[in-house]
Amino acid sequence: MATARSLGALLRLLQSPSELQDAFALLPTATGLLSILGNPMNISLLASQLLVAPAIWDHAVDLHTCRKILSVFNTAAMAIIRNEESDDPRIPYTKPVKIEREAWVKAIVNGADEKSPRWRHLLLIGGVLLGFEGQDRQGLPLSVRKKLESALVTAAQLAIEELDPHNKIDGLCITMVLNYTFQLLSDFERSKLNYDRLLPVMIDAAYSSPEGLEGGYFLGTIDKDIVEAPGKRFQWPSESDTFARVAAISSSPLISVLGPLSRLIAHAVENVQDPGLVARSVDHIADFVRTLMVQWRLNKLSEVDRAEEAEFLDAESLKATIPSLWKLLRNSLYSVVIILRAVLGRVINDRILAANRSAPFLSMQALHILRNLYFITSRIGSNSSSQHIFVTLTAVDILSQYPDLSENFLRSIKPNELGCIPAHPLERYLDLYFLNTSELFTPVLTPKVSEELLISAAVPYLPAGGDNNLLEIFEAAHSVVLAVFAIPGNALLAAKHLPFYIDNLFAVFPENLSIRQFRLAFKTVLQVTAPPSPIANTQRHLPSILLEVLYDRALHASNKVLPQRAESGAESGTSQTPPLSEQAALTLSLIDGLSFLRVEDLEEWLPLTAQLINTIRESEMRAVCVERFWEALSSGEMDVERACYCVAWWSTKGGRELVLIGNDPGTAESDHQGPYMSGAVAPERESKL
Repeated sequence: MATARSLGALLRLLQSPSELQDAFALLPTATGLLSILGNPMNISLLASQLLVAPAIWDHAVDLHTCRKILSVFNTAAMAIIRNEESDDPRIPYTKPVKIEREAWVKAIVNGADEKSPRWRHLLLIGGVLLGFEGQDRQGLPLSVRKKLESALVTAAQLAIEELDPHNKIDGLCITMVLNYTFQLLSDFERSKLNYDRLLPVMIDAAYSSPEGLEGGYFLGTIDKDIVEAPGKRFQWPSESDTFARVAAISSSPLISVLGPLSRLIAHAVENVQDPGLVARSVDHIADFVRTLMVQWRLNKLSEVDRAEEAEFLDAESLKATIPSLWKLLRNSLYSVVIILRAVLGRVINDRILAANRSAPFLSMQALHILRNLYFITSRIGSNSSSQHIFVTLTAVDILSQYPDLSENFLRSIKPNELGCIPAHPLERYLDLYFLNTSELFTPVLTPKVSEELLISAAVPYLPAGGDNNLLEIFEAAHSVVLAVFAIPGNALLAAKHLPFYIDNLFAVFPENLSIRQFRLAFKTVLQVTAPPSPIANTQRHLPSILLEVLYDRALHASNKVLPQRAESGAESGTSQTPPLSEQAALTLSLIDGLSFLRVEDLEEWLPLTAQLINTIRESEMRAVCVERFWEALSSGEMDVERACYCVAWWSTKGGRELVLIGNDPGTAESDHQGPYMSGAVAPERESKL
């Protein structure tokens, strides 16, 4: 009787108009009653009333309200499992009449009747399915679970067909429930969903709706709460309205589970019947990321370079508010990349998209999207995500099949002012994206385009290694120039720009260029100029000229130990190489280039290299150079003809003595002096060879 009276009172309160918070206060009671009622008709009645109650639904409904109703059925189902597993009731003489689990599920589902709209039925069915089967609970017999899955998909299908164009809560609710329950559905039930109707709804819910990412406009509103703190630093207070809004977006029912939602959207992209929906989805995402970048540009925070944040942002913002913002932006980036991976996967496998030449345009659009998100990517690294790498390389591979479109794309994203470094950090991030992406297109670009776009964009950054704000772009600029030089068709272009590049290379080393970077750059230049490169046909002696410049620089270089950079320190840590001087580094660079020389040039440069090694006074550095020299001669870097000459030079032409002792034994270390037979080596050096 007490239960019946409680049910009657609850139903009356649900039928009475009231404040929404008062209605929410009734939900725990409803949850408890659903789990203890023994009469199936009462269970169905209460379930039905929860889906139509004026106290709940006669208000502006959002996803938080929908999630609370779903939670009622979810929690009640979990309580049914706990009640059946418990043998010790709290009050034995008031033990409720139990109802069989299958009968309880049937009674609950009967509450999803014609009195309530179809989309609310998803809250009931989805909540019950989550309660019994979520987190691997396996609370239902297989037959009942299959019926429940089928009922959920049927309700979703009918709800999609009845979407209200004037009230988007139904589409948002469908998206939320399917996102929560999709992993519980069998492949057969998933195949019954109408993805052509579902995909646009989910895309809009995730990226444009007030329950999602708001079209990216939230990012621009932050600017009004960015104030100047003591010490002339920017501050974004944690008490501000805009931070509260960012926190609310991050915790919303859709964005808090943006990863699974993105995978659900990706699944829909892979299964839509109309290929045109794929292109329209990409258009929608492109609009979102374009708005996001523009809104970031309007934000004062975008004026602070990542390397300068500690200097220009206050400690509270760096600790509390700004990390929350970047977490939301990072999740948005990952979400977009997941969907683009599905889009490009569809492009690769869909004959219709390939036949109507949509593939290059979708690839181009994907690259534009990645560019607009690069202010986020640059903070975490474009190589940190395998899916991001896949999207980039796949889009480039597809677009590279159309050289004219590739050129048009690069012209559309080239720096606004070629030949100068922009002052705004966002513009520099876009320049970085251009350099990194254009490098991938170098095999399909004409020399004219490579010079006009790539070389011109890279030139301002080539000497910029000393600026911490430009370090990453500096490295990208050197990389793209070397990539242009390495293309066989760019021989004349490489010959034209090599003198400037070499001068710049020596100008920035060692102050602004690490040893590893210098060695790699110089080795690449030598490889470009040596046979079988076309440059070698017209400028036969160019490799020797470059080595002469390097040799002269090494003879007069400092023997002071260079400071270890982070990257070179990591590199040396793996190979246990001691710190090196500028002279030793240049000597190693010369040794790296020996494998590219003709045999007649080796006849001149092997003795010169040996003499240069012996000008290094520090024994550890000299030992590193000797080992590298021996490695270059014997480890297979040389081809057969070069290797044969090197063996003869080492064994019969005095090469071993020249390397290990030098022309004048007095130049060797004092403890190595003494009478040696012809061809003898110092014991400690002999052991290394």
